[in-house]
Amino acid sequence: MSIFCRLTCYKHLRCSKINTSGYGFFTVCRHCSQRFTRRNQLKRHLLKSHNEGTWLTCNICQKILTTSTELKLHLLRHEGVKPYVCSRCPNRFCTVQASKSHQLVHSDYKQFYCCLCGKDFKRKGYVVQHFKKCFNKLRFSDV
Repeated sequence: MSIFCRLTCYKHLRCSKINTSGYGFFTVCRHCSQRFTRRNQLKRHLLKSHNEGTWLTCNICQKILTTSTELKLHLLRHEGVKPYVCSRCPNRFCTVQASKSHQLVHSDYKQFYCCLCGKDFKRKGYVVQHFKKCFNKLRFSDV
């Protein structure tokens, strides 16, 4: 694989924002024109990048959150409320998302792969982390 192909692949992985919602981009930041598919993503961006808006603080552990929904879910963790049960093991979860994410543990399905070496991964975060290492190995081996 040529160095140009590897660089292009790296830039795509680093810069692309995959829209999994199917609705197109929802809103744009008025300060920097960054696009977001969900309002809470824009709100988090405005708070972190442009210091605009109000942070919410957990009264138990002082964790700072960006939305009231995040705060409510966070407080459930302190209360130990875990209404979602895995159908394959005794694990319980606070959120539907955590329960769904856990299901990958029981699956052999690997939907992500490294475009440099072809190694398969179950989670996007794992392939991104691997790709950075793989890219650096290949980049320095060409010198």
